[in-house]
Amino acid sequence: MAGKFELYKSTDEQFRFRLKAGNGEPILSSEAYSSKLGAENGIQTVKTNAPNDFRYERKEASSGQPYFILKAVNNEPIGRSETYSSNAAMENAVESVKRNASDALVEDLT
Repeated sequence: MAGKFELYKSTDEQFRFRLKAGNGEPILSSEAYSSKLGAENGIQTVKTNAPNDFRYERKEASSGQPYFILKAVNNEPIGRSETYSSNAAMENAVESVKRNASDALVEDLT
């Protein structure tokens, strides 16, 4: 099963999206957008930048758990992962975003 983007409106009336892997697990969540068009443009930006490893900033949460941020050409964050139990698990998630984002369909839940 292929990955997919879910476009949705959050409780604060902002538009967001998440990328889910083929198994249904979320692997990337967006920032909030004030418009649906902004979120749709964000999805396109993820699709464009996801294959490029240098667009991923690997970080460590205050808990010591690794996570990553996907950044656009202008160095602005366009998506964030959850935290992971190990660097290997985080790297697996990065590879999953690379594999899934480019061809992922968008499910509009708004």
